[in-house]
Amino acid sequence: MSYEFIIAFGKQAIETMLLVSLPVLGLSMVVGLVISVFQSVTQIQEMTITFVPKIFVTFLALTIFGSWMLSQLAGFLREVILNIPNIAG
Repeated sequence: MSYEFIIAFGKQAIETMLLVSLPVLGLSMVVGLVISVFQSVTQIQEMTITFVPKIFVTFLALTIFGSWMLSQLAGFLREVILNIPNIAG
């Protein structure tokens, strides 16, 4: 097992992780930013206001992007399984 293989494998793992987590985290961040601006403008400083919309958007994003996320993870797992001889040998 060469260093190039290990670096490429690690790079692919990090890219897959970022690609899969980006839709949910990105939408949650945008909703949190919008709610923070709303709270600043209206001077309502209740911390629980941010949780319900973020949870709703997170579940909505998982519903919309869930199958795509699973297919990306399955593709990565397929590559890992196919490269077991390279890892072990």
